[in-house]
Amino acid sequence: MASLEELRQARLAKLEAIRKAGMDPYPARVPRDMSLGDARSAFGDYEEGKGGKHDGKNVSLSGRVMAIRGQGAILFVVLDDGTAKFQSVVKKDALDEKSFKLLTDTVDVGDLISVTGPLFKTQKGEESLLVHSWAMAAKSLQPLPEKWHGLVDPDERLRKRYLDFIMSPEERDLFYKKAKFWDVTRSFMKDRGFLEVETPTLEVTTGGAEARPFKTHHNDFDLDVFMRISVGELWQKRLMAAGFPKTFEIGRVYRNEGTSPEHAQEFTNMEFYWAYADYEDGMKLVTELYRKVAEEVFGTTRFTYRDMTFDLADEWKRVDYAAEIQRQTGVDIGTATDKEIADKLDELKVSYKGSNRERLTDTLWKHCRKSIAGPAFLTNHPVLVAPLAKSVKGKDGMPQPTVQMFQPIIAGSEVGRGYSELNDPVDQARRFDEQEKLLKSGDDEAMMPDREFVEMLEHGMPPACGWGHGERLFAILANRPLREVQFFPLMRPKR
Repeated sequence: MASLEELRQARLAKLEAIRKAGMDPYPARVPRDMSLGDARSAFGDYEEGKGGKHDGKNVSLSGRVMAIRGQGAILFVVLDDGTAKFQSVVKKDALDEKSFKLLTDTVDVGDLISVTGPLFKTQKGEESLLVHSWAMAAKSLQPLPEKWHGLVDPDERLRKRYLDFIMSPEERDLFYKKAKFWDVTRSFMKDRGFLEVETPTLEVTTGGAEARPFKTHHNDFDLDVFMRISVGELWQKRLMAAGFPKTFEIGRVYRNEGTSPEHAQEFTNMEFYWAYADYEDGMKLVTELYRKVAEEVFGTTRFTYRDMTFDLADEWKRVDYAAEIQRQTGVDIGTATDKEIADKLDELKVSYKGSNRERLTDTLWKHCRKSIAGPAFLTNHPVLVAPLAKSVKGKDGMPQPTVQMFQPIIAGSEVGRGYSELNDPVDQARRFDEQEKLLKSGDDEAMMPDREFVEMLEHGMPPACGWGHGERLFAILANRPLREVQFFPLMRPKR
């Protein structure tokens, strides 16, 4: 078997033969009247001898050569342009001898070519084009992966995504679904009166989530800035105060944290903010949104992920944060010491980072959520894990140690977060103080205090519900790791 370099040298020789024959192997334009998908749809109008409105008229089609069959005086060349596959038939008696020989001598699987001729059906009924002329659109110098095995190495599939898409049309289809996922989301929000906005991606202070940010330097201002970790939460809340009652944004966020099947450093999120609504309103809207997306994008509300099956059309039960932890582990997070929580994590063989109460509590919950198939809403989170959420009020009207927060749980994963937004500037300043202490103690995922945001709250922000979810939801519904639903996930350079 020839090596890759030997195959490349053979193709370089064919490239030179194409040039010597007077054909440009990399032209700026080639004849093309329609996509291959359109050719299939309009086939009857052009089919030779069938009396269509373009009966027998020559058609120019282009695509990548995916297969070449036959030999001698007839070849069957299968093209693919991303919209469909289409067969072209190359007959020696339908082409001049020079063009026929040039095609048979120089065209390889992987080349991009243009073919022109009438449409017809073969004796086997295959819709085809009879080639009267052809042109090279781009000569490939590297062979495609072997058809039946493709790219087997998962790392190589992500690194050479273009080859993965060429060899696996179903992978391309996944990204059309992902585009529709966001299209349906956008239409859903606009249909309900939400204004689409754009907020900064470079910030002096990150806000809206607890995550380690990426840091860069603004040369003109001589200022260190951060890439945002949320889709403008604190900015959209400023818009609430400014008199924009319903806003949303779909955009990229960046978190300098670990990689897992559900985590990446760069991903797309959607966040909305809704004045004069609370977390109960938010749960109703989110349930409706998730069902709408599932039905329109996937045609079903029933899914399986990590061997867990759930149906978004079912009733979404409520799961109490502290009660569920106690039910599964026996730990009462309201009374347990930090050491008792850490001891339980050690007993469960759950690794954890940091020893402050917020990190310990959050890690214990994440262990518990893995057994919940859902759909469910996690509620009654402790204040310490939600520094931007409004507190639950007791019967006496006094704040409780929990917040008006909700998170959808499906297949053991959190797929969104929302809450009744905290709009008390004094309480917000106090919670920022607590987060600042965590930062100074070495917790690099604690939230950075934003004192200008507190100043905005002092001018008055209406009660509001805020919400965010990202492409993790799409990945779970598609039953894929997050990196596989990103066109080009970050990869370590080859050494």
